[in-house]
Amino acid sequence: MNAVFKVHPWKVIQTQFVKEEQRFAESLMSQGNGAMGLRGNFEEHYSGDHHQGMYIGGVWFPDKTRVGWWKNGYPHYFGKVINAMKLIGLDVWVDDMRIDAAKMDIVRFYRELDMQTGILLRKMSVKTYKGEVDIIAERFVSMADSACIALRYEVIPSFDATVRIAAYLDGDVHNEDSNYEETFWDQLDAGLMDNVPGGYLLSKTKENPFGTPRFTVAGAFVARADMAQVEQAVQETFVQRVFSKDVKAGERAALDKIIAVATDRDYDEQELINIAANKAKDASNLGYEALKARHIAAWAHKWERADVTIKGDDAAQQGIRFNLFHMLCTYTGDDARLNIGPKGFTGEKYGGATYWDTEAYCFPVYMATAGEQVARQLLHYRHQQLPGAYHNAAQQGLPGALYPMVTFNGIECHNEWEITFMELHRNGAIAHAIYNFTTYTGDTSYLYQEGLEVLLGIARFWAGRVHYNKRTDSFMMHGVTGPNEYENNVNNNWYTNRIAAWCLDFFLETFDAAPEGRQQELGIDENERKQMRDISRRMYYPVDEDLGIFVQHDTFLDKDLMPASALKKKDRPLNQNWSWDRILRSCFIKQADVLQGMYFLGHLYDAETKKRNFDFYEPMTVHESSLSPCVHAILAVELGYEDKAVELYHRTARLDLDNINNDTEDGLHVTSMSGSWLVIAQGFAGMRTQAGLSFSPFLPEGWTSYAFRFEYRGRVIRFEMGQDGVQMTLVSGDPLEVRVWDELILLDAVWRKRRASV
Repeated sequence: MNAVFKVHPWKVIQTQFVKEEQRFAESLMSQGNGAMGLRGNFEEHYSGDHHQGMYIGGVWFPDKTRVGWWKNGYPHYFGKVINAMKLIGLDVWVDDMRIDAAKMDIVRFYRELDMQTGILLRKMSVKTYKGEVDIIAERFVSMADSACIALRYEVIPSFDATVRIAAYLDGDVHNEDSNYEETFWDQLDAGLMDNVPGGYLLSKTKENPFGTPRFTVAGAFVARADMAQVEQAVQETFVQRVFSKDVKAGERAALDKIIAVATDRDYDEQELINIAANKAKDASNLGYEALKARHIAAWAHKWERADVTIKGDDAAQQGIRFNLFHMLCTYTGDDARLNIGPKGFTGEKYGGATYWDTEAYCFPVYMATAGEQVARQLLHYRHQQLPGAYHNAAQQGLPGALYPMVTFNGIECHNEWEITFMELHRNGAIAHAIYNFTTYTGDTSYLYQEGLEVLLGIARFWAGRVHYNKRTDSFMMHGVTGPNEYENNVNNNWYTNRIAAWCLDFFLETFDAAPEGRQQELGIDENERKQMRDISRRMYYPVDEDLGIFVQHDTFLDKDLMPASALKKKDRPLNQNWSWDRILRSCFIKQADVLQGMYFLGHLYDAETKKRNFDFYEPMTVHESSLSPCVHAILAVELGYEDKAVELYHRTARLDLDNINNDTEDGLHVTSMSGSWLVIAQGFAGMRTQAGLSFSPFLPEGWTSYAFRFEYRGRVIRFEMGQDGVQMTLVSGDPLEVRVWDELILLDAVWRKRRASV
């Protein structure tokens, strides 16, 4: 971490204000509660370069896609999360001086995001021609009330002065990625509340030609201050209340702003203003301190379930807590209509939509730390969008279901052809999540109901997408993009072919084991199943017998092969320094591709096979996808490459904190944050669940211990690895057989084992 930010086990601490790093800091200081969130913007006016961001779960806009190179089957729109009204806004004046850190000398600056409590605190002293002014600002996005945001703001001049604070809502917002500064909102209403010092705004997303729903959002606030109200204003996109106080030197003027949000996703549009206003009034009546106490208690409950402790390495500890904090801010499982955007509520890049990241990386973390019901919500999300997946396949003239690479409603809405049309492997991640859920929980009720319908759609897609090659008497897939997005439009990507065959096998095995009545309901005959078996048995896989590896795709070995260590420092990251043409022609791998198969299907391959492929591909991998380090770290542990595993753990745990890919200012890599938990549990602890629960742990050099808690088949278990060995505690639930190293034990209370090699 750079000198401006300090390492702390529970906090992100900023000790200096650096204008050039404002966007970076805003990303790190983001907050959310699963229903909405915002970047770490200042409450008061800031005229410098920054990224104003406030986002509401499930509210999006279908931005136009049709351009000169639009082709048949192409998505009609690019779905994107849209910036909502500015809710936390204040305008602060001390005598004739408007507080604006971009234009004033900053004498002292301190800001911290307390991840344990979810509270953001800023202390700033600015220099004026009359003396110094201290600002103390604190806020939280309530984890106890998903509709509420609360802030407390204090102004303390070092001289006698008149302090004015205007609390406002502003609907005149736009997206960073909007075309030609276009806006996405119509303003319907604005007004002042009766009987309380507050106001409201009502906004609705603009008409669109694609028939997707419009969204209406009401925001309301109540301001409580030890100041006199002196002004008020209502405009089309703006409402404010202004307070004033004459203070002596060293005295403070303080204001609490309590904000509530309501949308027509949950309430009738005609009632939104009243609902938001009443929520703001009720919260204000409770008071800032009571709201804060409830919020802190809610976070304590979440950390009790999800926390990971690491002793001996504060940077590693901060990293995993930072990642878990933002995952918990992004998704709670309370609303099955919501999913996990790659940036969460921290920015607009990637459109804020759902990617395959959810199933491939986030799903196992939420299942273990938040519970089986939350995992079911994620599975249900995909099932309810199964009609959209059938639509996506039909757009390409194919049978079955093609789950979208990017979506809000099940319909593909990504506007890059090499991703939308070609990165078909995402279907495999959906199927693997169903497999993962079933083997982890031991519960087949989802598998034989909703799950079987999803698997059938996926299997039919793969059976329709392959083609038969007479020369090799095998089935192939041409024109695909594998997980390595630094190669597009390749033939016979090994991972895509392999995961497709696995999906076919998984469906057929599930179908055969399903109740007879359920089989009949699906309407698939023996001839179709026979075809699927034939495709799976005769799927083509590029291999090189001399090297003993699976070849990434048909022509990969024709490239100029070299390790990533041969690259010059000025070339990294490649996607910011090389042309796309140069990247595509190179051998360098963005993220796990063949090795993604070694990770997902690791139970099907022996250690020697994994080692040969790891040794060949990892040296060429630049890890410029945020999803890359965790997969490689987990495999590295399994293969005994402990130093490499620890190196890659730090990369995945501190990707954003250390701005490793030089893009944190756009927003955090929320879906990749799951990787740090996966490395701890599946990597360092060696946790496996495909055939019962087992562990094969090791302790990274320099660490004195690590521990995590997880839920498994109705039990709560705490696992700790220390210098003396391993300890497992059955916190709740029935006794369970667990394999640790080569020993099968019955875990019924606390179990410890020393290991000489530890």
